[in-house]
Amino acid sequence: MGSGNLILSACIATYLLNGGRWSLALCALVLSYIYKHEQQQQQQHQQQQQQGQIQIQVHGQNLEQDARSVISKPNANFQNLGGKQAFLRKESQNHSSPILAVDFTTSKNFASLNNGPTAERTKPFPTRAKRSPKVFKASKPTIEKVGAHLTNSTQVDLKQAQIYIFYTSLTGSSTRIAKKLCEKLTSLELKHKPKLLSLDDDVDDLEKYFLKTPKNNSETTNGNSEVNEKNIYLMVLPSYETDSPIDYFLEHLVDTYQDFRVDKYPLRSLLGFAVLGLGDRESWAGEKFCQQAKLADRWLGKLGARRLFPAGTVCMKYEGEPKAQEWIQGFAELLVDDEPFYVDENDDAAFDDSDAETEASDDADTLVDVEDMGDIIRKTGQIQRQPGSRELEIKQMVTKDSPTYKSLTKQGYTIVGSHSGVKICRWTKSALRGRGSCYKFAFYGIKSHLCMETTPSLACSNKCVFCWRHGTNPVAKLNWRWEVDPPEKVMEGALQGHYQKIKQMRGVPGIQMDRFQEAFQVKHCALSLVGEPIFYPHINEFVKMLHDQHISSFLVCNAQHPDNLAKLSKVTQLYVSIDAPTKSDLKKVDRPLNSDFWERLMSCLDILRTTQSHQRTVFRLTLVKGFNMTDIESYADMVERAMPSQIEIKGATFCGSSTGNGNPLTMQNIPFYEECKNFVQSLNSELHRRGLDYDIAAEHAHSCCILVAHEKFRINGVWHTHIDYAKFFELLESGKDFVDIDYVAPTPEWAIWGSQEAGFNPVDTRWDRKAEKLKNKLAREEEAILKEEDLVAEVK
Repeated sequence: MGSGNLILSACIATYLLNGGRWSLALCALVLSYIYKHEQQQQQQHQQQQQQGQIQIQVHGQNLEQDARSVISKPNANFQNLGGKQAFLRKESQNHSSPILAVDFTTSKNFASLNNGPTAERTKPFPTRAKRSPKVFKASKPTIEKVGAHLTNSTQVDLKQAQIYIFYTSLTGSSTRIAKKLCEKLTSLELKHKPKLLSLDDDVDDLEKYFLKTPKNNSETTNGNSEVNEKNIYLMVLPSYETDSPIDYFLEHLVDTYQDFRVDKYPLRSLLGFAVLGLGDRESWAGEKFCQQAKLADRWLGKLGARRLFPAGTVCMKYEGEPKAQEWIQGFAELLVDDEPFYVDENDDAAFDDSDAETEASDDADTLVDVEDMGDIIRKTGQIQRQPGSRELEIKQMVTKDSPTYKSLTKQGYTIVGSHSGVKICRWTKSALRGRGSCYKFAFYGIKSHLCMETTPSLACSNKCVFCWRHGTNPVAKLNWRWEVDPPEKVMEGALQGHYQKIKQMRGVPGIQMDRFQEAFQVKHCALSLVGEPIFYPHINEFVKMLHDQHISSFLVCNAQHPDNLAKLSKVTQLYVSIDAPTKSDLKKVDRPLNSDFWERLMSCLDILRTTQSHQRTVFRLTLVKGFNMTDIESYADMVERAMPSQIEIKGATFCGSSTGNGNPLTMQNIPFYEECKNFVQSLNSELHRRGLDYDIAAEHAHSCCILVAHEKFRINGVWHTHIDYAKFFELLESGKDFVDIDYVAPTPEWAIWGSQEAGFNPVDTRWDRKAEKLKNKLAREEEAILKEEDLVAEVK
């Protein structure tokens, strides 16, 4: 027994005497035996290899000696050689040599030995043939083999899934059908009880179900609870000609599909879905019959959900509930059918429920500027001559059959007339649900649910890299070359479009009724949606119409139209976008169309200090990392030249990159709030160094926005950046001259720079998705611990 075995035996004996387990000791012995057995096999294998190498060397030496003897005697009898070959063959049979036979008589070199003397021959062996490069040949694998290898089909049992039945109803028909569907499925032998949810009342957040499928504790039919990840959605949806809460649901599906930040197929984890539509075939025949249910079926498929059962359409007026029962019975038979149901998790084509040609044409159309359309302009807005006239007919800026109209409406805009637009802001939706307003509320006292965001001119003179529209809006340089809608039409269409969007929010979970009712009386108008509002020829008349209805005006311009800016009448607040401190940076960030863009910007700055000095003016700086966050001194030069009332600094919001528009931005170009704060503090220090009376007044951390105000707005040590709107209209109607300081109001403490709230109104409810997710996770863990304690108590 070797020393290793003695040591192992001693260790095992010591381990067992100290109370060790026999199973571990036996395991150690088995492992030791296996290790020694493998060592012995490796030693035997090495010995065999060494013996083979020795035999090869011996036979090689014998062959070399034989070859030399043959070469030295060219006239010798080759029978001796044949005898030697026979001897070698006999030896090769006795020994396992890799050389089976060597026949020198068949070599070309031996044929030349008989033709001449070999005295001059110096090389004992023939020369090696010239080498040629190796050629590798292969055949392309067949598609069938690759597909078979990549396919990952999983057989699933539909009866094991958690079924969610979603419905929405105004008259009660959908509620009755949904309940009967739930009763039918409950009577089946399903593992989990179906859940009946109203999209109007039970679903607080659509993203919980239609962006990420739920993974929760599902109650089984026997009363137990377990985590289930396989879900089936059943939709019972009516269709209405008028606005209804279902429009918000459909809009959510469309926004999710078009959101570049969302996965292409967010609902691919869903086991399947089916839609049952209810409608009136007599009143709304053709495509309008069950249109909203068909749209829901379409968009759910586009989002990656699998269609388990064809969409049903029921005319409640003539077919009624019996027709709906047929669809319910058919789906129930699908669930209990013994036929296996397979899911291919790797087949992306199975999730693509879109029309490739339609999508391709949409993408090609939406990223073309009016300035660069060429043939598309000739298709959609051809300039025609009137018979007998030499004048050219003026075309519309955005025609209903143009790619621009299609793109903007696809993004949620309501096109007003031929060149205006209105869109509800996401902060309006947030304010209606009591989840906070935008930075304008913290800085100026504008409640988001009372604000209308619109523009009388969709055309712009820049193609900014951070633009939300990715260049899909029309562009223009100097002159207005389209038809002009009267300001009355723009005003009426903007209010109508805004109120229509507000109506669609009435079925959204969490809407506060008092704010919802207040939203139908617009108090503020932000002329900053898209384009260049000041470019509209009747901008002064439009602003006057706003003021006549006591709607405040917040107008934003890009400082590219100095003549229009000089003629501008009184507005509540005038914004000027200052996107870069130098000419080269401005060209890189704004990508202006005018060649004299820098001179135009400087002229606008001079107008702010002279002609428009009576206005309440605000510099708007949009920070883009890597583009315009370095030259603090040049920014201070611009402030010193224009002397604005306030300076609003905001970090850019990432809206995706657009290859069609040449948008180079990535998330690396979006500054963090700390970086914005450092920039503002550096700018404030530079202004103080020059003796300019500016200081940091307010902040709104959620919007990554900070306000620097002139010291004249700090009255008796208290900042007054808010606006007294009643005072503004009083002064405006009096006809007297007044300036920005005449209609100010105190800034609330929660909005002051450095406050704990950081600009968030404490009256509202702060909605943090990450915090809510963590809160729900902790609640589930606590519930699991309580159940475990109850089980332990029952066992005891």
